[in-house]
Amino acid sequence: MLKSIRNAFTVTELRNKILFTIFMLVLYRIGSYIPAPGIDQNAANAVQQQAESGGVLAFLSLFSGTALTQFAVFALGIMPYITSSIIMQILTVVIPKLQQWQEQGAVGQRKITQWTRYLTIAIAVVQSTGLVYLFHNGGFGGGDQNQNIVPNFGLFRVLLIVTTFTAGTALLMWMGETITQRGIGNGMSLIIFSSVVSAMPATGAQVKAGSGWGGVAVILVMVVVMLLMIVFIEQGQRRIPVQFAKRVVGKRMYGGQSTYIPLKVNMSGVIPIIFASAVLNLPVLLSQVLPQDTGWGSAVTKWMDDNLRQGTSFFYLLFYGLLILGFSYFYTAIAFDPVQQADNLRKQGGFIPGIRPGPQTERYLAKVLNRITLPGALFIAGLALIPAVLLAVVLNDTTGNIGYNFGGTSLLIAVGVALETMKQIDSQLMMRNYDGFLKL
Repeated sequence: MLKSIRNAFTVTELRNKILFTIFMLVLYRIGSYIPAPGIDQNAANAVQQQAESGGVLAFLSLFSGTALTQFAVFALGIMPYITSSIIMQILTVVIPKLQQWQEQGAVGQRKITQWTRYLTIAIAVVQSTGLVYLFHNGGFGGGDQNQNIVPNFGLFRVLLIVTTFTAGTALLMWMGETITQRGIGNGMSLIIFSSVVSAMPATGAQVKAGSGWGGVAVILVMVVVMLLMIVFIEQGQRRIPVQFAKRVVGKRMYGGQSTYIPLKVNMSGVIPIIFASAVLNLPVLLSQVLPQDTGWGSAVTKWMDDNLRQGTSFFYLLFYGLLILGFSYFYTAIAFDPVQQADNLRKQGGFIPGIRPGPQTERYLAKVLNRITLPGALFIAGLALIPAVLLAVVLNDTTGNIGYNFGGTSLLIAVGVALETMKQIDSQLMMRNYDGFLKL
């Protein structure tokens, strides 16, 4: 390991990429603590303490590295871009124009990327406006409604804060793309990785203060077990053999080689967990704008607080698990199209041994995909639910705050990004005849 690290910093080009990536991530973390103008910091500190009790705030702050609860410049984090990318990926399946762009290669991809940026700015404006109004009177329930995070509330003050948050998201988007181009690894993923990892030390100190070293030991054992499971599943794939027929072009013979189609067990990654959490938290967000002076408004808000804000309630866990399963199949169907894959194989002269090209190949790929999606979906559902239940029983974490920072969602993001980044570093080292980090 030490030899591989030394080799990584020996190569000048690779060393510059690693140092540039670290520099950009440090700038991101600094920006996460710079407060936006027009914010009452005392009220913001109270909201940050409120986020430690779990619920929607804990989930939202997870992907912003606590920048949201501090009302920092990077309060929205990179999530508007991630949401925009997912929406564009879904729209590509249903809008013919986007399908044409996708088939145009690099030119079409640049057009899709540009529209993704436009959509990111629009989402950032909507989200920042909504957050300003929600936090105006204490925000998200459970807080002190007399605390006003936005003093002198007015049009100019709202525009100032919304512009700051939107500009912060645009800057983060540029930083992520710059890391991807000039650094090492995927910039957007590394920004989320740094946000998730940054909250772990504070949560560990919280566990130590509340449960002592016994609680810390429980967390460490749970994390190690989940890390082993995540690495095992993330590296698991079903390899479908493909044979290409020989063909003669002029005086040369092409084809005849064998390859395979790698189908990952967990093809959807952490996306189903993010989707499911967003769907469950949306009613809680909407309940905060209901009139509390009426009987039905307060009753709906109370039901939401009792069943959806608490990450360990039976209703929350049941629907959370079902939504994860459903979104796993949904996103996998979007990410891998058996019809398109079968058509591409036919055009390239390839076939699966024992399976005829065309509709039979399509049905075979769909059958295999459905079979491997189920264990992958069950795995990420268990990864999201079991740690929350375990922590609630052992450490009395009924709010789910510890589960957000040390649960399956955080570790799945951290491990997935770390593995992909290590693979890129390995490929750079192998090109220069050095030994890599990953030994297969």
